Amino acid sequence: MENTILNITLKKGGVPANIGGQMGTNTLPLLIFKGPESMPFLAPRGVFLRENQLFVSDTGRNRVFIWNKFPETPFQEPDIVLGQDDADGTSRNAGGLVSAQSLQYPSGIWSDGQRLIVADAWNHRVLIWHQMPSKHGQPADVVIGQRDFESNQPNAQKVGADPNAHTLFWPYGVFSDGQQLWIADTGNRRILYFDHYPTENFEPAQQVIGKPDFMTRDYENQDPIWPYSVKISPEGVMSVADTQYYRILIWNDWRTAFHQKADLIIGQSDLDSSGQNQYGLFPMANTLSWCYDTCFFKQGILVADTGNSRVLRFDQLPQQNNQSADDLIGKPNFFTGSENAETVFGTEANLYWPFSICADDRRLAVADTGNHRILIYPL
Repeated sequence: MENTILNITLKKGGVPANIGGQMGTNTLPLLIFKGPESMPFLAPRGVFLRENQLFVSDTGRNRVFIWNKFPETPFQEPDIVLGQDDADGTSRNAGGLVSAQSLQYPSGIWSDGQRLIVADAWNHRVLIWHQMPSKHGQPADVVIGQRDFESNQPNAQKVGADPNAHTLFWPYGVFSDGQQLWIADTGNRRILYFDHYPTENFEPAQQVIGKPDFMTRDYENQDPIWPYSVKISPEGVMSVADTQYYRILIWNDWRTAFHQKADLIIGQSDLDSSGQNQYGLFPMANTLSWCYDTCFFKQGILVADTGNSRVLRFDQLPQQNNQSADDLIGKPNFFTGSENAETVFGTEANLYWPFSICADDRRLAVADTGNHRILIYPL
């Protein structure tokens, strides 16, 4: 039985620990949320918190949900559905051609409560709503990566076409500070930077991170290889989840990323190392496997160590490469890596391929993708 509200942490064997809900090993979530009861989540890969709002990219069903009041029960109908006409729609591009209303494999989300940005990954574009959508299936106002809303080819041309400052290829991650925009242009192996909030279709990026110019797609080990998400802290620190090389790249100041390599690495000892769990049979406190996201919290950082089905917590931002995490959730210890480990004690404390994480000052939201649910933890 999955309880709605839980506020204790269990050690192996069911012994209470960390009473009061402090995040720690085997922490139980406050809420196990599965979306609308008639058509629950299927492999959600994006989650975003904004005050009392919850945003979810229900990726496997090609839709984005908005709850304007934070859910309190395992199932709750959304206030707004994007990409479909209602909460029961699931088809790619709503069963038709690509449009300003449709989605295909949505992933990263950002909102300031007034505006909304969605990475519409398999349509090779990013969609922007200048005002928060107020009705189901509301069309986007702006498209980035395509010339118009009716186009969805890689790099606005075809598979194999060279990129440029206007184009995208599998963009999975987005982040904004309300004035600037960063896009994890994953298939082009780069981060695009816009020095203003785009207001017109097909606007070009002003700068690129990870490549010497906008036309280059070839890569070197010292640059982002498969950047899936990008995040900027309030202090200006930038983190990039470089999935294919099992590492998180950190720049202490995002402005330096245009002309220098990362300042430090989580998950590897140097920029030429690329081993899954550093070629070990099992994970450790300093290793990663298919890491897809990060989020900053207070003075530290949280890492979605997706392939190890866990979230790692660093209480302070690491100061050296290959630093060990301070704590984790989703596993009883740092050395367990199997999905849904130890389910004899129930599934509440277990994770199965968490793709996306987002924290505010009170809560951590985890897109527990393999378990088709969103987990809310206390912070």
